[in-house]
Amino acid sequence: QVQLVESGGGLVQPGGSLRLSCEASGFTFSNYAMSWYRQAPGQERALVARISSGGGSTSSADSVKRRFTISRDNVKNVVYLQMNSLRPEGTAVYYCNARREILDYWSQGTQVTVSS
Repeated sequence: QVQLVESGGGLVQPGGSLRLSCEASGFTFSNYAMSWYRQAPGQERALVARISSGGGSTSSADSVKRRFTISRDNVKNVVYLQMNSLRPEGTAVYYCNARREILDYWSQGTQVTVSS
């Protein structure tokens, strides 16, 4: 059974940091590219950052460059999103995604709220 289980969301003040984790099971994690998406109220789900299956290539949305870092541990089967200098517009539900060819798995989502 495929599972993507997130942790690390919550409430943080503007300028603060959070680290999201997404632990995978039920599939060969190291064969899948992993991504983080977010969906703010009233908006479409949007890509935040992506990392290749081996971890050697990453990309991120312009809005989070130099503030958010995606990484993975293919031994522990976990993908991370380190979020620094958080802004109120970062308030959203964050999802992790695993993708390989036509296979596409999603987590349940975790709420991140950036507010004073």
